[in-house]
Amino acid sequence: MVGGFPIWVVAIDYLLGVVMWTLIGRFAMGIFLSEDSSFFFMRFFVKSTNPVIKVFAILTPSFLVQPLIPIYVAWFFFMVRFYLMPWLLGYTVMGMLSFPLETEFAHSVSKMVGFFAN
Repeated sequence: MVGGFPIWVVAIDYLLGVVMWTLIGRFAMGIFLSEDSSFFFMRFFVKSTNPVIKVFAILTPSFLVQPLIPIYVAWFFFMVRFYLMPWLLGYTVMGMLSFPLETEFAHSVSKMVGFFAN
């Protein structure tokens, strides 16, 4: 159990969260760089998210402009993490399983900031 959740739930949320944030990162980098940029972070984002975007191509409307597709696909991962997972796990309050990945990250940042403040 991690944070009151079974380890498999946290692992699934972490996986979905990493994919979601990688898609968001690709969208953010796409604001400043083209998809065929030689910058290594952009190459990583494009290479790691292209398979996910291809899987979701059937759900992606044709009128959506290319730079918005990663954020559109990331929205699906957000919806699964925030609504579908708690519902499938039987929680009556939406958001009960809200983002263990981000909670851990926020706690880590808080500890680091507290460490540097002392």
